[in-house]
Amino acid sequence: MALLGKLFKNAIKINRRLNITRKSMQQLQKQTLQKLLRKSFYTDFGKHYGFEEILEDPNIIEAYQKRVPFFDYDKIYNEWWYRSINGERDVTWPGRIKNFALSSGTTGSSSKKIPISKDMLLSIRKASFRQMCTLKDFDLPDDFYEKEMLMLGGSTHLEQNEHAAMGDLSGILTGNLPIWMNRFYKPGSEISKESDWNKKLDIITKEAYKWDIGIVAGVPAWVQMLFERIIAHYKVNSIHDIWPNFRIYVHGGVSIQPYKDRFKTLLGKELIYLETYLASEGFIAFEKLDGVGAMSLVMRNGIFYEFILFNNENFSVDGDLLENAKAIGLSEIKENVEYAIVLTTNAGAFRYLIGDTVKFTNLAQQELVITGRIKQFLSLCGEHLSVGNMNDAISKVNEEFALNIGEFTVLGGNFDGHFSHTWWIGTEKEIDENTLKNRLDEILCELNDDYRTERKAALKEIFVNIIPNDYFYEWMKTQNKVGGSHKFPRVLTKEKAENWKFFINQISA
Repeated sequence: MALLGKLFKNAIKINRRLNITRKSMQQLQKQTLQKLLRKSFYTDFGKHYGFEEILEDPNIIEAYQKRVPFFDYDKIYNEWWYRSINGERDVTWPGRIKNFALSSGTTGSSSKKIPISKDMLLSIRKASFRQMCTLKDFDLPDDFYEKEMLMLGGSTHLEQNEHAAMGDLSGILTGNLPIWMNRFYKPGSEISKESDWNKKLDIITKEAYKWDIGIVAGVPAWVQMLFERIIAHYKVNSIHDIWPNFRIYVHGGVSIQPYKDRFKTLLGKELIYLETYLASEGFIAFEKLDGVGAMSLVMRNGIFYEFILFNNENFSVDGDLLENAKAIGLSEIKENVEYAIVLTTNAGAFRYLIGDTVKFTNLAQQELVITGRIKQFLSLCGEHLSVGNMNDAISKVNEEFALNIGEFTVLGGNFDGHFSHTWWIGTEKEIDENTLKNRLDEILCELNDDYRTERKAALKEIFVNIIPNDYFYEWMKTQNKVGGSHKFPRVLTKEKAENWKFFINQISA
């Protein structure tokens, strides 16, 4: 029996017992908000919004919501965070922020700079360890806990200005791993510094046979690309011919569903798939059991949650928050209702809309799924087509036609005086575009009543274009969005839509 594996497994058992609590969600959230306000009341932000007075109010949550407005990225950056990037102390969080995560920029600003405080780094570590503790619920041998973990993230070589370091969140986290993780972590510190994504994949491929990987973590598109390279390089049938003990894939950033069929062709054994909701703003949730299809909200870890009902009373047709929008707490949410998520964090984000929409599937277990982005959905005429609908539809046609679809995106447009949707779907398989279009349309009508209604009215046509999967990654290169936590937007609007159409015309010429 592997001694280290047994010790690690026992540590997991002890940690889980220590983390049992009987406090209600409301109590935990109130305590979290109190801690956040106490720590930041003397910052410039805290003084401006009267955190000291809010803390004295017996109804602290209501007082907080009355005094502090909602913030999106542009508002909080232009009013506050730009000062932190310029090296000022005590702006929205105590001390000086030394790290900023560059977001993938799927909507809004092309490169958002999100503050990552020391407290946030510690919170992410805690949540990561909690997720590791869920491994006890799987029938894994003791020696599995000695296997290595491949974390396929961005470069740990961060951009440096006079006051702060900036880079992909995965690169920041990898560069700040606890010492005990060095024993398990791959590809190692030297390879992780490489900023050229293709070069990094080539190096990992050449080193892969030396490692005994049990867990892989990363965005599906880039993990899939790595597996394909390794299999081709060693001329083997599956990734398990190189890593026979590979059992668990930890994924996030986008839905795994459109990728699963393609993944299966690269595997020699069944995997345990575990989803994480690790945003640049914090570690929000993770999946505890394979097959549940939902993630459990992370509590008692430096994040106060609020939710805004995602409807036309709170959001415009473009996904902008309306003036009289209202937020509710965890105790007021309902199952299977879509909400925009709002965070207050220990990195100096206050009532901040991160841009995601979620739906709780099991309130008793605090389980949720990500349904899309507030600015990544299509509702040109009231069809309210969410990214979740798109993922489900693509998964179904993928399965029915065995297409091995890698990526897809959708653009809204005009047609014959009304509206249209144009799909771009990546696959190397041959299929008649009209056949695929008709079946995709049928499935979307089954999934979404509003879509079905509008297909008889204002949404006059949908178009489907089949393109090589590589086109999506070539476009990502033109946007400087390759590797790490970057992912292809499922909905393209405005400048990005025009950029995509120009790119397709050029590459197809």
